[in-house]
Amino acid sequence: MKTISKKLLVIGGGPGGYVAAIRAAQLGLPTVLVEGEHLGGVCLNVGCIPSKALIHAAGEYEKANRFAGDNALGIRVQQPSIDLARMQQWKDGVVGKLTGGVAALLRKAGVQVVRGWATLLDGKTVEVATQEGEPLRIACEHLLLATGSVPVPLPSLPLGGPVITSTEALALTERPKHLVVVGAGYIGLELGMAWRKLGAEVAVVEAAGRILPTYDEELAKPVLASLRRMGITLHLNCKAEGLTEAGDGLHVRSSKADEFALPADKVLVAAGRVPRTQGYGLESLQLDMAGRAVKIDDQCRTSMRNVWAIGDLTGEPLLAHRAMAQGEMVAELVAGHKRRFDPMAIPAVCFTDPELVVAGMTPADAESRGLEVRVSSFPFAANGRSLSMESGEGFVRVVARADTHQVLGWQAVGAGVSELSAAFGYAIEMGARLEDVAGIIHAHPTLGEAVQEAALRGLGRALHI
Repeated sequence: MKTISKKLLVIGGGPGGYVAAIRAAQLGLPTVLVEGEHLGGVCLNVGCIPSKALIHAAGEYEKANRFAGDNALGIRVQQPSIDLARMQQWKDGVVGKLTGGVAALLRKAGVQVVRGWATLLDGKTVEVATQEGEPLRIACEHLLLATGSVPVPLPSLPLGGPVITSTEALALTERPKHLVVVGAGYIGLELGMAWRKLGAEVAVVEAAGRILPTYDEELAKPVLASLRRMGITLHLNCKAEGLTEAGDGLHVRSSKADEFALPADKVLVAAGRVPRTQGYGLESLQLDMAGRAVKIDDQCRTSMRNVWAIGDLTGEPLLAHRAMAQGEMVAELVAGHKRRFDPMAIPAVCFTDPELVVAGMTPADAESRGLEVRVSSFPFAANGRSLSMESGEGFVRVVARADTHQVLGWQAVGAGVSELSAAFGYAIEMGARLEDVAGIIHAHPTLGEAVQEAALRGLGRALHI
């Protein structure tokens, strides 16, 4: 068996893994990256990027349908149609450009990429079943695990036939007549809303008593109102019990023990994701675990010397940008730099309609830590840019210390608020006070003015409300 040796071996070519490999190579470290499927991982191939492309296409189709009828803008078009196969080709083209770009960046940096599935032999050696069929053994001084996550399986709904995951939901070339989404988290709602805009009848089944149960209820209210306007049926406090005998529906049981069946051409299981810990010999390393996740310290070190772990494998939050930041840090640590992973804020975005952003502490977070805070918000109903975009729904909210006015957190819900996440991160990480944000000139007319106005309101001197 052929054997190669490198300073750093990265298992997994997702956002965290490929960023780590590129940064390591930039720093002069001999680096090899092993990936069994596609470079870019779940995010670029069957997650973040294709889902946003689908959401965009669905929004454009919905807009065209609105313009086919009476509308305030006075635009008239003929009744639109959509070629789903062609839409999927466009979406796949977007994905292809980005994954091809990742491959080019790895080549440019000098990273050796091995296509195949790795099996861990010990903390310094793996054996790879390569796509070419020739087994390869790789020895390393440092091992970085970046294997990502997998969908949470539901025993009552084994995958296959009408039961699909987000991966299949992103690739449908025929519109389901009835789509049932199991799970009202961000994945389920993003895809459910997109397919509703594309013309499917959509129902959502959620075991909790509200949508987006891991998010602030006040932030979720505009999303709930949007779901109802769109005609998406919600079954809260309900559990999926399995397919009907004919396979054309889903048995559901409510918390009151009522049973009923929902018609379903497709059942999308979106019950969350868990770290990918099976199938590559991770158990042989006997690493310390934190529940289902690999336990790490503030430098992403595991319990075994020179074995590192990043991204979804290490637990919440399961976010690509967190994995990227961790990967860059690990590469620099291996190169001898002094680093630790201690961000004050990791923004999280739901690309629902309307969008939702959370960065830093919420009011509940501050209360749980015993902090006295000022909480203020500014509605988009008073923001010119939002109104000119036919929106006006939602708000920006800031959480700041009561004594020093240091900004601890931002939240927003509304059209286009995902683009505010960078400003939120800057303010928190740079230790801005309400006075700092309020004193910065914000361009007019933009959604960012609501950020300034929220800070002004926190100081008791809002100008436009």
